[in-house]
Amino acid sequence: MRNLYIDFDGVVCNSIEVTYKLMEEEGIDRSNFDECEAYYRRLDWNEVLSRVHIINGAIECIRKVVDSHKFDVAILTHVNSINEIVAKVNFISEYFPDLTLISVPKEISKTKMVCTKDAILIDDFPQNLVEWKEAGGYGIRFDLDMDGKGFPVIDRLDQILTNPDILNH
Repeated sequence: MRNLYIDFDGVVCNSIEVTYKLMEEEGIDRSNFDECEAYYRRLDWNEVLSRVHIINGAIECIRKVVDSHKFDVAILTHVNSINEIVAKVNFISEYFPDLTLISVPKEISKTKMVCTKDAILIDDFPQNLVEWKEAGGYGIRFDLDMDGKGFPVIDRLDQILTNPDILNH
């Protein structure tokens, strides 16, 4: 069975949009890296996750993928704080008690946390996919506008089950 890693922010739910809205409400300058970094470290992720919406039926789609037994599925997400890890683990555990969530400190590439060789990563951030491919993995871009930016692209997670280019890679 092939390893399939699914990004959380921007793929499962719109948490980045929510954090940007909260930053705007607090007057945080998103172009100021230090200010943003400090903000993300102190952010109440329980509050963030209480405001998110699930993207394109991601929970049901993940359930279909898990139930297909075609992939060994895990969530692979960048994090900025222990608070964020705990909130994301609790969030995913509500829907999938047995699904692994791998938290990656923002300063470390996702490729350093798991074996990428022949593994699939579904991510909305192209740079993560570039690093994944360079490390021997197969990257799929998640994008609601279907802009792959040079990668195979999906806008629903269950499309991985029916896309022959992905299944035969």
